[in-house]
Amino acid sequence: MLTFVPTPIGNPQDITIRALRTFEQATLFLCEDTRETKRLLHILAERFEFTPPEAEFLSFHEHNSQERLAQVASRLSREQVVYVSDAGMPVISDPGQILVAYCQQEDIEYDILPGASAVVTAYAASGFEEGAFTFWGFLPHKGSDREQQLSEVLNSRTNVVLYESPHRIEKLIQEIAQLDGDRELFCAKELTKKFQRYYRGNAGALLEAFTTMNTKGEWVVVIKGQADQAKSLYLEDILSLDFAPKIKAKLLAKVTDKTVKEWYHEIIGN
Repeated sequence: MLTFVPTPIGNPQDITIRALRTFEQATLFLCEDTRETKRLLHILAERFEFTPPEAEFLSFHEHNSQERLAQVASRLSREQVVYVSDAGMPVISDPGQILVAYCQQEDIEYDILPGASAVVTAYAASGFEEGAFTFWGFLPHKGSDREQQLSEVLNSRTNVVLYESPHRIEKLIQEIAQLDGDRELFCAKELTKKFQRYYRGNAGALLEAFTTMNTKGEWVVVIKGQADQAKSLYLEDILSLDFAPKIKAKLLAKVTDKTVKEWYHEIIGN
């Protein structure tokens, strides 16, 4: 049987009793990073009533998932196999969904244990009243794909939850501020850890705070949904219109915080 086990997103005390008992019975661990999993098991053995199993540890990540699946497929139904990501709920923003799909296809028994999740933890902490939200994971690192997806995020009618690394968090806030400086954001840093911090405000104000902030650590960003119907047109839709640069610049200025002059120079520069 294959069991997907969530691990603490920061604080080891967030491990569940079910997770500990499942770990003890495992004969094979499939891990995003075997070193991280072994480190966690060592910590759990030191602090809790937990006996590490005599199990095999194999990496299972985005670069080797298909090859590894072919290697371990026959073991999923006859052994106690555990899949874990480095932190949080497995299958969310990791290749675990490949294993879920395979089990469904081959009628292999599997189970998902409940546990820690940075997505719902950050959203609960945001204080945003709406119950509906969209989880977007990580945006592309750069290029037109990042611009397009960020445009979709900012034009979403529901709140959006993103993950971001410490190396790009300030860039993300800057990009949002350039497009909509009044957009309300909630940023959570190092959830459940010693230096956990919450920040809420509009993108422009948060950008000023980020210039002097220690951004080290993992981030979750909650972006308030688009409330202004006038801004629902995607930027790429306007840019693709067969209009004169001055007309495009005027339209873009209406749905962003850039001036007509700034947009005009950007358009003719392209």
